[in-house]
Amino acid sequence: MKLDDIQKGETVFIDSNIFIYHFTGSSNECSDFLNRCEKKELSGVTSANVLLEVLHRLMMIEAVKKNLVNPPNIVRKLAQHPEIIKQLHEYYLNTQKIADMGIPVKPVSYDTILKSKSFRVGYGLMVNDSSITASMQEEDIKLLATNDNGFTHIDGITVYKPYDVEI
Repeated sequence: MKLDDIQKGETVFIDSNIFIYHFTGSSNECSDFLNRCEKKELSGVTSANVLLEVLHRLMMIEAVKKNLVNPPNIVRKLAQHPEIIKQLHEYYLNTQKIADMGIPVKPVSYDTILKSKSFRVGYGLMVNDSSITASMQEEDIKLLATNDNGFTHIDGITVYKPYDVEI
């Protein structure tokens, strides 16, 4: 289902790629969706681990965009050159805007991490994705905004995706 199909008043968990597509200008649908959250037409929710993933990916994108490193192995190159990391700031400023959108960032507790195992075992999800599903379960959220197909087979979750992503 498309992001535009989410009905007014619904509560939606937001995955990292939605924020990244918005901040990089890769999807108008993602920007429109987040605008609906900011206007309180929708209740968007995310978690601390998602925010960390957004920070990490936006940092790498910024480094490449500023021609400070080139693919492949961006993470390794940044780790080997901390002086480059010191030059990066936009990734953090963009991530701070999530709070300005009125999107709460829920903590990931030790109990959430323990509960996430059942999603890895039951559905074959990776650690971050299983933490998202465990967080959703704890918050009783059934809708997920993501561009990750790995969630489409999870019982009790309805996935909404952008269809205009340009990378």
